[in-house]
Amino acid sequence: MSTALIDQTLGSIVSSLAGATRVLRHYQLDFCCAGNQSLAQATAQRELDAEQVVLALEALDANADGNAEIDWRGASSNTLIEHICRRFHDRHRQQLPELIRLATRVEQVHGSRPECPNGLAEHLWNMQQELESHMLKEEQILFPMLQRGIPAEQVHGPLSVLRYEHEQHLATLQALATLTQDITAPAQACNTWRALYRGLEELRDDLMQHIHLENNILFAGDTRHP
Repeated sequence: MSTALIDQTLGSIVSSLAGATRVLRHYQLDFCCAGNQSLAQATAQRELDAEQVVLALEALDANADGNAEIDWRGASSNTLIEHICRRFHDRHRQQLPELIRLATRVEQVHGSRPECPNGLAEHLWNMQQELESHMLKEEQILFPMLQRGIPAEQVHGPLSVLRYEHEQHLATLQALATLTQDITAPAQACNTWRALYRGLEELRDDLMQHIHLENNILFAGDTRHP
C-alpha cells in the first residue's frame, strides 16, 4: 500500500489529485471539515479498508489526463478569494433559486408518490438563507481582513464562527441526501425531477469543494500571503 497517500491528509489529497473528491465522498470521508486528518486516521475511524481506498485513489492518478484542477495551495489569499467568490459564491446564488423552483414543481405534481422528496423545497429555501448569511459574513468581514494581510491565526473569532457554519452546511447536505435517497431519481421520474437531481448533485459537489478550499487552504494561515 502506498505510504505516500495513506499518510497524507484528506485536504492535501483533494488539493493535489483530480477526482479525489468523488472517491472520498463515495467512502463518506469528510475532506471538508476533517481535512486535517490523514487518510490512515480517517479510514480507521470509519473502519474502512484503507488499502481499498488507496487503490481507488491511485487509479485516479494512473488515469489522469492532464486536466487536473489547479492546486490552490500556492496561490495568494487575494487570488484564492477572487476564485471562491466568482466560482462558488456567485454560483450558489444562481443555483438555489432554480433548484427551489424545480423542487416546488416536483412536490406539487408528484407529492402523492411515496418516493417524492416532500419538504425538499423548504429545505432548500432554508439552506439558501443560511448560505447567503454565511457568504455575506465572508465577503463583508473575513475576506477584507485577509486581503489586508491580517494572518488567519489573528482572526480566530470570525474563523471559528465560519468553520462551525461549514459543519452546519454539511449537515444540511446530509439531510438533503436523506430526503432524496442520496440524490437518486426513481426509474419513472419526469424530466423536471431528473433536472432537479442533476442540479442537486452539482450543488453538493460545488459546496463541498467550496468548503474544502476555505477550511484546508484559505483558513490554514500557515503559508498564505495577500
